Amino acid sequence: MAHDNEHSEVLAFRLGTEEFGIDIHAVRELRGYSAVTRLANAPEFLKGVVNLRGLIVPIVDLRLKLGMGQALYNEFTVVIVLAVGEQQIGIVVDSVSDVVSLQASQIKPPPPSGRNFRHDYLTGIATVDERLLQLTDLSTLLADVTASAPLPLAA
Repeated sequence: MAHDNEHSEVLAFRLGTEEFGIDIHAVRELRGYSAVTRLANAPEFLKGVVNLRGLIVPIVDLRLKLGMGQALYNEFTVVIVLAVGEQQIGIVVDSVSDVVSLQASQIKPPPPSGRNFRHDYLTGIATVDERLLQLTDLSTLLADVTASAPLPLAA
């Protein structure tokens, strides 16, 4: 996410007690969680795919992807459909909070990664009142899912 001297807007969402932010321009829609078609030999975090208006969209459970444990899907569970490069991907999150407008001065660099701790998907940590938002670079975080082009349905 590019940060300029003006401001940027992020969609804030929760995974457990942690709050994250993604560039609002990447968000295509918010949906409730619904059944997915599981793919054989897919990693555990890739829940499956859904047909979204004729496009096959992979659905990624972000809790599993980030090693934050299994989520319980309920009425608050949200799928955020994103445009990542040329592909649409759905990410499953516990809940969506709000859209936050950030000034560049509110964003600090993430802490350094260690040998056993990678977080190269973080572009920064934003302070909003008492909240800390982990700002996420979707193309880095979802690189292993976006390796191929979207699959259109056969007519």
